Amino acid sequence: MRVPQSVSAQPLLGRAIYLGHIDYALAWRLQLELVERRVRGEIPDTVLLCQHLDVITVGRRQRAQANILDARFPVFEVERGGDATYHGPGQLVGYPILLLRPGTSDEDRWGERDLHAYLRGLEEALCLLCAQLGVSATRKEGYTGVWTADQARKLASLGIAVRRWVTFHGFALNVPTELSRFHTLNPCGLAAQVMTSLAAEGGQLPGAPEPLSVESLLQPLLQHLGSVLSRQFALISLQDSELPELLQKLRSAPQSGDSAPIG
Repeated sequence: MRVPQSVSAQPLLGRAIYLGHIDYALAWRLQLELVERRVRGEIPDTVLLCQHLDVITVGRRQRAQANILDARFPVFEVERGGDATYHGPGQLVGYPILLLRPGTSDEDRWGERDLHAYLRGLEEALCLLCAQLGVSATRKEGYTGVWTADQARKLASLGIAVRRWVTFHGFALNVPTELSRFHTLNPCGLAAQVMTSLAAEGGQLPGAPEPLSVESLLQPLLQHLGSVLSRQFALISLQDSELPELLQKLRSAPQSGDSAPIG
């Protein structure tokens, strides 16, 4: 992601919180609440990291619903860009809730508020993580996401939304994801067979004897994400944040139509 030199010289301090396995509707409501708090300056830039139970989400792209082939999983229509996407166990999902900074000069009026550059930054961070694991990854012209070097198989999907220059939604990287789950839809309008995972591509953390897991990638991901986005994300435990109380409040609150599954 290209940021102005005057901005990138001063990385912002932020935080990241791993939620573990969490229901999609609850994570969605949490994002919306934290976006409002970030707009008001009550919290720092925050990256939520998690895994979801099996779910399909549908973005704003026209005819995205037509790409759902088997509605065995809950389906949520959300405000992010993009098409139909599967989320499930073994997938590292990231929701950066960042206040994008404006430019500081006439030569760079937009600063971080170039949303195409922001998307490319997320892709770049994921590509760097894949490379660290021994999996060559790249972008594919005309598509959003992260692909294998030959551009034949897709490792990660992305879709974002922005409110008052605060980002939410984000990315989903397949780690040891069960790839057969993708056959319930045409993921992002593509054939399910194009989806792959880091485990399927032989990814491994250098020097790590244990199999690749979502939890093992949290810190490496944040290092690359922080480098690309000119931020320093400190990984804190869920218990050391204010989120347990907020999550309990959101669980007990009446569920609005905006966060209910459709179909």
